[in-house]
Amino acid sequence: MQIEYFFDCSSPWTYLSFARICKLLARYQFELKLRPILVGGIFNTINPSVYDARDHPVQAKENYYDKDLADWAEYEGIKVGSPPVFPVNSVKAMRGCFAAEQVGLALPYIEACFRRYWGELEDISDDRVLRLILEEVGLDDAGFFEAIGSAEYKDKLRQNTEELMSRGGFGSPTFFINGADMYFGNDRLMLIELKLQEQP
Repeated sequence: MQIEYFFDCSSPWTYLSFARICKLLARYQFELKLRPILVGGIFNTINPSVYDARDHPVQAKENYYDKDLADWAEYEGIKVGSPPVFPVNSVKAMRGCFAAEQVGLALPYIEACFRRYWGELEDISDDRVLRLILEEVGLDDAGFFEAIGSAEYKDKLRQNTEELMSRGGFGSPTFFINGADMYFGNDRLMLIELKLQEQP
């Protein structure tokens, strides 16, 4: 089974989904295909209702949102706070996923980006913070910044984002099982796990 994982580190629910899919990787046999995206590009293009909700919040829903997020974070065993820089420009961090994948360090790099932003409340758009992440996971500083500034990596991120929209996606995280079976949201990983349990 192949699971495509379209994700952006700027989403707390995606951080929860990343923690869970890593646990599934340890328990089941499947191919995880990482597909970094820029979720702001999706909101701007096909899902502007996200911005409307931020501009005109329903207070009761906002209160529950905080509780719900805290409950999920406790369930997954991770820390999710309120970064002072939100929303964050995650474009450099997300292009960096391609650089990390080239040298087999995608998962530790992605985990560090999520944890630094949501757990330690650091600004992952800041080169200083990115350098701390690179040092932590063992990525070459100069090569990393050269790569994420290249047309190739810019195109890869844009193409993934456009592809997700063309396949019916509208946010992060989005999963596809074997190319066609789409699931959206952290909580849908329970359904994905059922599919993993059913495979031969």
